[in-house]
Amino acid sequence: MVNENMSAVIPTNSGDVAWVITATALVMLMTPALGFFYGGLVRKKNLVSTIAQCFIIFAVMSVVWALWGYSMAFGPSFHGIIGDLSLFGLTSVGIHDVSPLLAPTIPTLLVFAFQLKFAAITPALIIGACAERIKFRSLLIFIVLWSTFIYVPIAHWVWNPEGWLKGIGAIDFAGGLVVHISAGVSALAAALVVGRRKGCAVPWKQHMKEIDAKGKIEFKPTNIPYVLLGAALLWFGWFGFNAGSALAANDLAVSALVVTNLAAAGAAISWMMVDWITKGKPSAVGMAVGAVVGLVVITPASGFVTPTAALLMGFIGGIISNLVASWRSGRSRIDDSLDVFACHGVGGIWGAIGTGIFASAAVGGASGLIYGNIHQFLAQLAAVAVVVPFSFFGSYALLRLVNLISPLRVSPEAEDAGLDLSEHGEEAFQLD
Repeated sequence: MVNENMSAVIPTNSGDVAWVITATALVMLMTPALGFFYGGLVRKKNLVSTIAQCFIIFAVMSVVWALWGYSMAFGPSFHGIIGDLSLFGLTSVGIHDVSPLLAPTIPTLLVFAFQLKFAAITPALIIGACAERIKFRSLLIFIVLWSTFIYVPIAHWVWNPEGWLKGIGAIDFAGGLVVHISAGVSALAAALVVGRRKGCAVPWKQHMKEIDAKGKIEFKPTNIPYVLLGAALLWFGWFGFNAGSALAANDLAVSALVVTNLAAAGAAISWMMVDWITKGKPSAVGMAVGAVVGLVVITPASGFVTPTAALLMGFIGGIISNLVASWRSGRSRIDDSLDVFACHGVGGIWGAIGTGIFASAAVGGASGLIYGNIHQFLAQLAAVAVVVPFSFFGSYALLRLVNLISPLRVSPEAEDAGLDLSEHGEEAFQLD
């Protein structure tokens, strides 16, 4: 008998292998795409640094995931809480091995590669909350600690066959709990600990001039085409993110792909409509952000809901996240620079809860509240109630710890000059 987390030599399916390799490549694209999405939203003097942060996070997480992250997340479980280090450095993962209860038709090494892309983009999401003011060295220290002590345990609880949240019945097809809630809530902690950007009005309004008549500094996006390009590439890569999470080339992957597109479309439209009503014009940035919110919302539900439910979930998610982002920018003291909490935190929470409402047994084997299964709904609420405080308070503590080791924030002079020059000695554009 083979332990469900250990590997055995079992014949693989070439079609499944080909699809998951493709999906892995699609999800890899998402981290640099996020760099362009975020880079377009910050000021010109921070464009290079923002993209570079996403780029290097992918490299750092590749090493972390290979050495201990994958083993602790997907290795044999210690009472459903954390994995051991038996797979450290992938030394005991053979190229022909298969994990029967993780993915019986593809090599374990491909499961590792696919999950690596999730582990890489998740901490990269957080940087949007403290963009334009965090020290590069301190960020790297935080990313290693955060991935080890926040991301890995949550991934183990939810996705490991022996994880305790999985044991109570919580479902998360592609990362609403593991990726988006953890990153979005941690981003809120980062915004609070790092503090507001210099010149950030309290409360500050969006879409103002760089320096208005009263001398307040504002933060217009530097490159809206980059924002749209990044969002489009994220949308494209998300088909691998969600449909690839079937870990097979089957009907479930097809369903996940279709509902992913519909939810993104629904949220792009609803965010645009709210902008049009409240601000008088349909914002191009808003359309892009709305599409990303829809992708976030459908992520946990993509293997469980019908197309109609996905469209409804995305449409509602776009409205909720837009209203939260507007409240944050207009009425709060929080400078979550790129509204990571409103988009990923709130979107992920709604997606996880919505999964408990709309899940259909005909799609993914689990039924939700509208089909009379209150237990699934309660399991989703319980998972959210665990992941939110664990991510927030854990991240808050880690940020305070990192600040003792290496100050989180750049100097006022470096912030004025921009992180491109002060941290990297480079500029986005040379026009001489």
